[in-house]
Amino acid sequence: MNFASQFRAQIYTIYYFKKTDFRIINEKINTTDLKNNKVYFSKAINHWYSINKRNLPWRLSTDPYIIWLSEIILQQTRVEQGMSYFNKFSTKYPSVTDLALASEDEVLKDWEGLGYYSRARNMLATAKYISSELNGNFPSTYKEIIKLKGVGSYTAAAISSFAYNEKQAVVDGNVYRVLSRFFGISTPIDSTEGKKEFQLLANELIDNQIPSQHNQAMMEFGALQCTPKKTACEICPLKLECFAFNKGFINDLPYKSKKIKQTKRYFTYLIVRDPENLLIQKRPDKGIWANLYEFPLLESNSAQEQNELINDKNWLKTVLNDNIIVNHISDTHKHILSHQQLFARFIEIHVDAIAKISDNQLIINQQDISKYALPKLLINYLSERDDLLYLLNDN
Repeated sequence: MNFASQFRAQIYTIYYFKKTDFRIINEKINTTDLKNNKVYFSKAINHWYSINKRNLPWRLSTDPYIIWLSEIILQQTRVEQGMSYFNKFSTKYPSVTDLALASEDEVLKDWEGLGYYSRARNMLATAKYISSELNGNFPSTYKEIIKLKGVGSYTAAAISSFAYNEKQAVVDGNVYRVLSRFFGISTPIDSTEGKKEFQLLANELIDNQIPSQHNQAMMEFGALQCTPKKTACEICPLKLECFAFNKGFINDLPYKSKKIKQTKRYFTYLIVRDPENLLIQKRPDKGIWANLYEFPLLESNSAQEQNELINDKNWLKTVLNDNIIVNHISDTHKHILSHQQLFARFIEIHVDAIAKISDNQLIINQQDISKYALPKLLINYLSERDDLLYLLNDN
């Protein structure tokens, strides 16, 4: 009997739904089999990594600043997308002191397009703290690193193990997926119980291993081999002992108990231009896209209210108090954030001379828009409009 039919030392019950059929699978194994599989798993993962690892620039360094930089950039971000940002930041800000000297506007502009902008703000705050309070010396232990703003247990484990070889197991989305599938763990990964269970297992697996290499191997295996979709199970070195592969649960693990509730918001942007200038405003320091810049915005409570607003153009003349020409009204542009769905319309307006609508707005030369960090939604729209594309310049 192979290990795949023997996995856990306790009963795991997996509920999943396919069409109209619910199935319940119970698996029992003994402690010896589980221990043997942990040894097998760790050896196989590390061997796979030695052959298949990618040549990534941050892996060539044990500088905690460089590793921290890469980890913050790669949170919620694919390596392919984050690489250019890592190269930009590590070149422009080669040390934590260099980063600490930058302004928030400058860092947000450099971060433009990467999303989750709180990462950039936290990164700058942390750099300033290390520079001023720690004399530019990056903390050297997990317990100290996890105290930094914007650093959680995963990031602290990654930095402490990669930079200092401290025995701290990383558990991120890739690790959840690999462990749940191989060991047949159905405990929800978004539950307190699940987080504890996966962390304990990861801690056991890192014993007697080289922490930096083992953690990299776990993450890399999930990123390249045990992927969320279109898994390459047939060529997986773990398939003979993998619970999910042998029992047909690849698409059901890992399991989440909660669905993210997304709120719907309806944005109408006014792109107001005169022959030379453009009207923009800075977003509040709380909420989505905090402290980024955008065009004047009107938010509606529903799609119907948004349509009524757009169809009644009399209010534009009242708000802008000028002779206006509406050059273009866009279709709806849908933009997905982690907890929100945005439905945006854009009204392109020409006026003889721009005047501010509210005090938080700026009148800037059109050519200077490239100096301001804009949300991805706005960049995407400008890039689609031939007569507005020039505004992006270096974007």
